[in-house]
Amino acid sequence: MRYNEKELLSLSRQRAEKAAELNMRGPKKGSALKKRLVKLVVNFLFYFRADAEEPIGALLLEHCVVKKEEETSFSISFIDEPDRRYTFECSGQEQRDEWVEALTNARTEIAKISGKDPLEQYGISEESRFQLDP
Repeated sequence: MRYNEKELLSLSRQRAEKAAELNMRGPKKGSALKKRLVKLVVNFLFYFRADAEEPIGALLLEHCVVKKEEETSFSISFIDEPDRRYTFECSGQEQRDEWVEALTNARTEIAKISGKDPLEQYGISEESRFQLDP
């Protein structure tokens, strides 16, 4: 699935529900922890290089599992690809718990219960949001 890049970039610049510098490990085996600015906006988790204005990646928090790992870390994996896991290390257990709660609450499955699309407040319509790969 591809995303509309301009709308994602615009969304990444909106006020974050939560943001912090965390150590992040991507899903590739053997990948190293790297310090990233991580920013939660609606139901997207954007991650940036510490000195960059544009995100280097984004995770759509749909059909995902947010799991507490070790004392100060948590992971995000996706139901259709459970082996593709992103790991985040926090400065302490309290910060980890705050992130896990915020990410769990950000999932749009919860928003669907309320009947409101959280992205429409930013002028992003459902029709233009996603384009399926051919």
